[in-house]
Amino acid sequence: MITTREHYQKMTAEEYLEWEAKQEFRHEYIDGEILAMTGGTLPHNDIALNFYRTLYPHIRQRDCRVNVSDAKVQARKNSRYFYPDLVVSCDPNDLKSRDFIQQPTVIVEVLSPGTANYDRTKKLNYYRQIQSLQEYVLVDSEEIVVEVYRRGEGKMWLYYEDEAGEAIALESIEFECAIDLLYEGVSFDQELEDK
Repeated sequence: MITTREHYQKMTAEEYLEWEAKQEFRHEYIDGEILAMTGGTLPHNDIALNFYRTLYPHIRQRDCRVNVSDAKVQARKNSRYFYPDLVVSCDPNDLKSRDFIQQPTVIVEVLSPGTANYDRTKKLNYYRQIQSLQEYVLVDSEEIVVEVYRRGEGKMWLYYEDEAGEAIALESIEFECAIDLLYEGVSFDQELEDK
């Protein structure tokens, strides 16, 4: 999904949570600023759904939950709330939560041309501050490339990039799948789309 800065009045986190619950569209919240979420492309949606379908049978066998883009993640209490494309949590409190995920283990963002830079820089920085987060996954919607940032020792994060024909591994939840499954049914032929 794409975030856009609109001219909303600054709010406290409590005001945001109350206001957001009444909105027709989703909004992320970063340190008092409101960012409107706009729709993504069909490939963006297909990739997110393929990832969910591939991951769900594995997660179902564990004490974890996986949610798609309508699930809010509290990245920092009273200051940051996001709507990632996919989030996995294995925290017992999150398994019962009805409002938002507080202890994500894995966060997945499907990149689009308008969000790629933001997701690789600012969002990466925000997400790395979540103590429970073990892996941050970026899935490109313009070509078959998956990037994984994995928490290492101390403040170190390890970076992995995989392409078509390879497999993605999420060590924190002991999950592995062929990258091609995430792109099943996704067309990259721009000429066909323009007709």
